[in-house]
Amino acid sequence: MKSHVRHWKVVCLPLCVVGLVVTLVTWASSSPVDKFPRPLTVTERNAFTDSVQQVDQFFEKQWAEKKTPPASTVSELTQLRRLSLALHGTVPSLEEIREFESLQGANRLERWTQKLLADRRFADYFSERFTRAFVGVAQGQFIIFRRDRFKAWLSDQIQENTPYDELVRKLIAGEGIWTGDPETNFITSAVADGNLDRNKLTGSTVRAFLGQRIDCAQCHDHPFDHWKQSDFEGLTAFYGQVEVQVLGVRSNKKLKYEVEDRMTLEQREVAPRVPFLNECLPAEGTLRERLAEWVTHPDNRRFERASANRVWGLLFGIPYIDPVDDLPAPTDLSQSPAGLLDILGQDFRENGYDIKRLIQIIVASRPFQLSSESAFESAEQIDAATYNWALFPLVRLRPEQIIGAMLQASSLKTIDQNSNLIMRGRRFFSELNFVKEYGDLGSDELNDFPGTIPQALLRMNGEFAKDNSSASPLNSVGRIASLDVSAEKRIETCYLVCLTRLPTTEERDYFLKQYQSAKNQQQRVKVTEDLYWALYNSPEFSWNH
Repeated sequence: MKSHVRHWKVVCLPLCVVGLVVTLVTWASSSPVDKFPRPLTVTERNAFTDSVQQVDQFFEKQWAEKKTPPASTVSELTQLRRLSLALHGTVPSLEEIREFESLQGANRLERWTQKLLADRRFADYFSERFTRAFVGVAQGQFIIFRRDRFKAWLSDQIQENTPYDELVRKLIAGEGIWTGDPETNFITSAVADGNLDRNKLTGSTVRAFLGQRIDCAQCHDHPFDHWKQSDFEGLTAFYGQVEVQVLGVRSNKKLKYEVEDRMTLEQREVAPRVPFLNECLPAEGTLRERLAEWVTHPDNRRFERASANRVWGLLFGIPYIDPVDDLPAPTDLSQSPAGLLDILGQDFRENGYDIKRLIQIIVASRPFQLSSESAFESAEQIDAATYNWALFPLVRLRPEQIIGAMLQASSLKTIDQNSNLIMRGRRFFSELNFVKEYGDLGSDELNDFPGTIPQALLRMNGEFAKDNSSASPLNSVGRIASLDVSAEKRIETCYLVCLTRLPTTEERDYFLKQYQSAKNQQQRVKVTEDLYWALYNSPEFSWNH
């Protein structure tokens, strides 16, 4: 009897383990995302189309006035690559390319954009971009600043499509514990050595949400702009009653904001004051609630213009007005025509500060669809076309885009929240290590940055690149090499996986000769590895274009 029981244990135990693993993998693979987002209604669509047309008309007028004809429109596959890099930080997988090609009917790029925006990868990727803009990349004061919680909270807000003005108000006026109320990490990010740096909070608030640099006014009047030191002090006074205690971020009405007077060296109290649009400052609420309402007030056009400029920058790689946090003051629209940021800002405001809608409008406009190649011969002509957005700007991929593209190119299937835990873990740790070695751009990631020789060598000779370009049953090189297809089809697949395009005739002919010279399967695998390595390390792979 005992022997019989032991026998069943031996048989059942492995089955239970296998069943548990299958259950966990199935659970981990379940997608919380709707694959088919809600289509726009007729009314929404008309307003959406009107806004896109306004943007297009703005640029067409500019191109005509500057006598700078726009470049040609790129293929859908190139736009697909741009969308994936901008919204997910990676290139599209072969699986996604095939799915896109199977879509029927008009506006399939528009529908694909909606699909990408509904994907959790968009919320996760954009939450890191916003986190960098709002609190930087430093880990801050130990325990009371939790950047990971802040980023996760932002990701949830983006996934739920929380109106951007509401999100910003939560950041400025939030109260509670940094773990249970993660938005308060915006406040605790300014804590250093146990002290809350209110000047840092003021600088971050104005730069991130209003697109203005007034930090130098902390010490003196701005030398080139109208900002006065008293403006900075008045804004900082809105943070004068915030305190960080064991119970979290709180407002203490007993606190007064004081600074040292440089003339008398005595402390003087500073009253909260805004530098413009005083009529938009509410009379009720805590000081931070009043500041939050003023920053996001519909009449405060700096807020909507700064938001539109930042999102434009994240989609193109460079902002419409550079630097992203030092915009000129809004013009009087009764005296001058609306600029691009005014057009986008108005639509953003009138449609509930909807980030996803703002993105859809920008990527549906002509500048996003133009080629980065032109027939211009002189550098001056190319500079003029680039300056007037008659060419899609050539932008070097950021580190996390490089590693995201390299990792995705190593797999024929999409690496996302539906991937198994091993693949997702590999992506997480690979990105951490690669960005550390490649160099993190920090909070100023929208500024132009040069490529370096060590970065190129890391892409060419790093362990990650070496593993991915060597054929194995688990990576795309090995799977492409083992496909029972013609050499021509094999070349096409490599180009789609790495560059999201088909090879030119010249490129195809060159590699066909390589395959034709191979005498056995082992040599054909070596040709595939060489082809893949060459594409992997081509300039085209590491630039957005």
